[in-house]
Amino acid sequence: MLTALFLATLPLPNASPAKAGAQLRPARYWAPAFAGEAKEDKPSGRSAPVRPGAMSPIDAERAFAADAKTTGQWTAFRKWSTDDAVMFVPQPTNAHEFLKDRKDPPNAIDWWPTASYISCDGSVAVNTGGWKRPDGKVGYFSTVWQRQPDGGWKWIVDGGGELKTARERPVNPKVRRSICLGGMTMFGMSIKAPAAKSAYGFAKDGTLSWSWIVDPDGSRMFMVELSVGGNRMKTVILDKIPAPK
Repeated sequence: MLTALFLATLPLPNASPAKAGAQLRPARYWAPAFAGEAKEDKPSGRSAPVRPGAMSPIDAERAFAADAKTTGQWTAFRKWSTDDAVMFVPQPTNAHEFLKDRKDPPNAIDWWPTASYISCDGSVAVNTGGWKRPDGKVGYFSTVWQRQPDGGWKWIVDGGGELKTARERPVNPKVRRSICLGGMTMFGMSIKAPAAKSAYGFAKDGTLSWSWIVDPDGSRMFMVELSVGGNRMKTVILDKIPAPK
């Protein structure tokens, strides 16, 4: 499993709690990719209740996509990302540095969520879905979102790749919340290797983890694991993105 790979290759944290995040969406226009989503199993246990009226990660994704069309694509990317958000171009880079002087294209990319995976405590979520560029090319994205102190959401990791066939556009995307771990607490941290070519992070309660690794040629892998009860974590997203041509 990739988690074991990261634990074996990255330095263990002298962990000061940090923002759980970094990195990916305009990578939506890179080369064709394998987008893997693990087979659904039947988790046991319980999930934390969702606060009535709270903005969901799906709501945030849709608002982000709507802003891209009304205020401009890169303007929306800056607005909806944390200061340390990272995208892959194809190597990981700070989104705000990359987009600082970038003008909005005349027509924004269109995208939509197909599934959302949420930690038990609601601190972190990962959305995945499809996109379509103005030139007709289609693909997928996977984005890590972090809940903000005001209850809203901002993305911290964003990426994806091209596909030959567009993903469906469901009216009601699949939403899956992780099973609680009975009070176990991680650090809500993001850990990066010295060369910043790989990273992994956890929700504050440890019920959702994400990780990525980028090879020198720009190919990369992105994985999300979710608690399914009984101290078990299940891979729910596994994206393999080839090097750009």
